[in-house]
Amino acid sequence: MKSYIGIDLGGTNVRVAKIAEDGTIISQVKGPSYGTEGPSKVMANLKEMIRDIPNWKECSGIGCGVPGPVDTKAGAMVLSTNLPGFTGYPFADELAKEFGMPAFLDNDANVAGLAEAVVGAGKGLSTVFYVTISTGIGGVLVVNGKTVSGKHGFGGEIANIIIDRDREKVNYLNVGAIENEASGTAITRKGREAFPEKDIPHAGAVFALAEKGDEKAIAIIDGMKKDLGQLFATIACVCDPDIFIIGGGMTKSADKFLAGVIENYKAMSHTAVHDTPFVIAGLEEPGIIGAAMLPKSNGI
Repeated sequence: MKSYIGIDLGGTNVRVAKIAEDGTIISQVKGPSYGTEGPSKVMANLKEMIRDIPNWKECSGIGCGVPGPVDTKAGAMVLSTNLPGFTGYPFADELAKEFGMPAFLDNDANVAGLAEAVVGAGKGLSTVFYVTISTGIGGVLVVNGKTVSGKHGFGGEIANIIIDRDREKVNYLNVGAIENEASGTAITRKGREAFPEKDIPHAGAVFALAEKGDEKAIAIIDGMKKDLGQLFATIACVCDPDIFIIGGGMTKSADKFLAGVIENYKAMSHTAVHDTPFVIAGLEEPGIIGAAMLPKSNGI
C-alpha cells in the first residue's frame, strides 16, 4: 500500500505525518510553525520535520493544507494572511525539489473535504460537497476524488454567498453573506445583541436558551436554519452533489439545527434533489489526512 506525507500548516502550529492511502496515520510529528517569521524559517522547519518521519523516503508524494485560497496549479498561496510572505511563494515546487517526489498544496478546508470524500463519508461517490460550519463557513466541491478550486483558488469559498441583501453590514464580506448570518461567530454576535444582560461566550449558549424556550433565542436559531437551508439549496443548483458532508465545530450542536436546515433546503430546492443525504463528517483528523490525499487525488 502506498503512503504519503501530509502537512497541516497553520499560522501557529504545524503537523507532519506519514499516512497510508487508506487514510491510516502511520506516524506524525508536531511543533510550532513559526508562521510569522517568514518563508525561510517556516520551510526550513518543515523540511526538518519531514526528515524526522521514520522511513519518509518510502512515501510517494507530499501534500500540504494551508489557511487561505491556493492556486493549486502553481502550488502557491493566493492570499497568506496567517502566513506572511507566502503569497505567490513556490511552496509545492520547493518541497518537490527538496525531497525528490511530487508535492501539492491546497486550502485547509479543501483538504478536510477531500479526506471525507476519498476515505470518509463520501468514499465511492463521484460528486461530494463538504461544508464546514465553525467560526466561519467554508466549503469544497470534490469531483471524482479531486478538489475543484477554480482558476483563482476561490472555488468552494462559499462564505460570501448572499442569502439576504436586507441584512446589516458586518465586515468586509457582502451584506447578508452566509458567514455573517449562520456561522458560530454570527450566532454568538446575534445572541449578545439579543441578550446584553447575559453571558454569551459562544453559540452553544444561544442553543441552550432556545432549548429552554426563550423566544428570542428560538428566532435566532430558526433564522440560522433558514439561511443554511438556502445556502445548501443554492449549492445544489450549481453542482447537485451525491452527498452533503458537514464538518466544523458547530456540528456538536447538529441535533439542534440540522433537521430544520434540511426542511428549509427542501422548501427552497427542486424536488429532484430532495433525496440528497446530509451527513456529519466522521474523520477525527481530516486536515492532515486530506493533505496526504492530495498526491493520491492527482494520480500519484
